[in-house]
Amino acid sequence: MTFTNLLTEHLVLAAQIVEAAKAGNNSRVALLQRKWLQNANQIAELLSDINNQSEREWRNMMQEHLRLVYNEAVNYLTGNYAAGVAVYDEIEKQTLEMADMMARGIFKQFPKRFKK
Repeated sequence: MTFTNLLTEHLVLAAQIVEAAKAGNNSRVALLQRKWLQNANQIAELLSDINNQSEREWRNMMQEHLRLVYNEAVNYLTGNYAAGVAVYDEIEKQTLEMADMMARGIFKQFPKRFKK
């Protein structure tokens, strides 16, 4: 599966989880969360392969990302907007850490192009 397909699936599953949660369908939320985790693991595997990096580290980052995004959604859905904003700030920081890790993998592949 391509990164584009995996990322699209990631976003669609997140939206479906929110819709199921809003509808109070907890069993569907649980099913979709399992699919979301599987998708995150596939993304981690792909990123580790293309950047020659630790799959375990990517899995940990992706799982932390899912945890944060889920917590953000729960806070907004329950009207706890201040907590939702605080989690959003954590998501931004964590996403930048993932971007840094991805950049390190790219730099490692092309060391001559990125030397000073």
